Formats: sequence, structure tokens, C-alpha cells
Amino acid sequence: MTTHHRGGARPEKAALIVARSIVADIDRRGLIAGDRLPAERAMLETYSVGRGTLREALRFLELQNVLSLKPGPGGGPTIEKPDSSALANAMLLLLQFENAPFANVAETRGGIEPLLARLAASRMSDAELGELERSVDRMAVHLDDLGIFLETNKVFHNSVAWATQNSLFGFLVDAMLDIFDGTVVGVDYNERRRQAVLKAHRRIVDALKLRDGDASEASMADHIDEYSKYMARKFPEALARPITWDIGWRNGQLLG
Repeated sequence: MTTHHRGGARPEKAALIVARSIVADIDRRGLIAGDRLPAERAMLETYSVGRGTLREALRFLELQNVLSLKPGPGGGPTIEKPDSSALANAMLLLLQFENAPFANVAETRGGIEPLLARLAASRMSDAELGELERSVDRMAVHLDDLGIFLETNKVFHNSVAWATQNSLFGFLVDAMLDIFDGTVVGVDYNERRRQAVLKAHRRIVDALKLRDGDASEASMADHIDEYSKYMARKFPEALARPITWDIGWRNGQLLG
């Protein structure tokens, strides 16, 4: 049995405390992406730490995509808008060290995506619904192109997540979107399967257009259930395959 340790196990590093102070000051000052932070000398005085601790804090924030660090004259820390890549990396690392199989991902989709469709039905804007319909139309026109099929499939599920108006759901789906479809563990989509996905997306959109939460949830649940059954029938070895951190590297999406 795996033992999970939470809270109080180790003292907090000074660099992490400084990093949190920097983020708090960014928020307090109302700074946005593209704004510059003060020069190193000023920051050393503000946070009363040594150069090594400050640089470690800034490097940590750079890895979290909060800052970019530009060397040389005119350089220094510049604020960026974080994306979900840091969350994706953390989740993949956690899953790898738990030796979690890809079946966990498939099961998670079945648990959360129907709920997202229910919430989106009552919360999504007309503009978001239009974006969803365009992704379905584009998939239909380019159904013979695997690359476009996979791209429009991701756009569809990502759009539903963000249409819930719940940023946590949006970032969670963002973080796992590049492994949701299973291609990173060897799943393939033949023409028959692509047609089935397109048909399912159209059913979901029709329910969302009616703002019918029950029908939207049921349509998404059926879609994910079909996906899970397809994987179990055609790619059982993929379901059993352990999730590893380098999935993100191989897919060319994470750590960006």
C-alpha cells in the first residue's frame, strides 16, 4: 500500500517563500504579462535574501511559466501568463511514481466530462457554442486527415471544459488534453471510429444548443463510454500501460 505524506513533512525552502512573496507583490501591484520586475539589486533589498536564494526563487517561477528571465543588458525578469503545462508536468510525475495505468485516465474522463457537459449546457455563451459547432464542422470536412481529426477533437473537449465557466475544470482538462485521446500510448483512430466520434460530437452539440443539461450529460457519457469500450476492445495493452512523464515530451506539448 502506498503511503501519502501531506503537510508538515519538510520545512519550506527559503526560495519558495520568496517566490510566493514575489507573486503576492505582482498581484498587489496589479502587474500583467509583459510588465518587468525590479532589478536584482532592488529585489535583494526588498526581500532581504541572498543572491542565490533570489535567483532560485526566480528560476522556480520561470519553470512555472510565471516569469521569463532574459540575460544581458535590458534583460531581467518579465511577467508571463502561466498556462497548464506546469500542472500537466506535475500530474504526469505523480502518476508515474504511483505506477498508474492509462486506464486511470480513461476512467477519469468518464467521471468528469459528463459533468462538464451538464454545466456547460446552462453556462456557455453563444460565442462558445459557435466555436464548438465550428470544431465539429471542421472535423467533418477533414475527417480523412488524422492530424486535423485529433486537433478538432481536442478543441471540442477543451471548449466544453472552459464553457463551464469554472477555471479549475478548464485547467484540469488543458493539463491532460494531450493524453486524453490515447494516441501517446498507441491508440489509433480508423475511419469507422472517426465517424463515430463525429456523430457523438454532433449529438452533444445538439443537446447543448437546447440548453438541456440532462441530455448533454447523457450524450457525453455515451461518448466517453464508447471511447472506453473501443480502447478495451482494440487496445487493451494501451489501457494497461503505465503513464510516464516523458509522454509529454514525446507528444511535444508539455514543458513549453
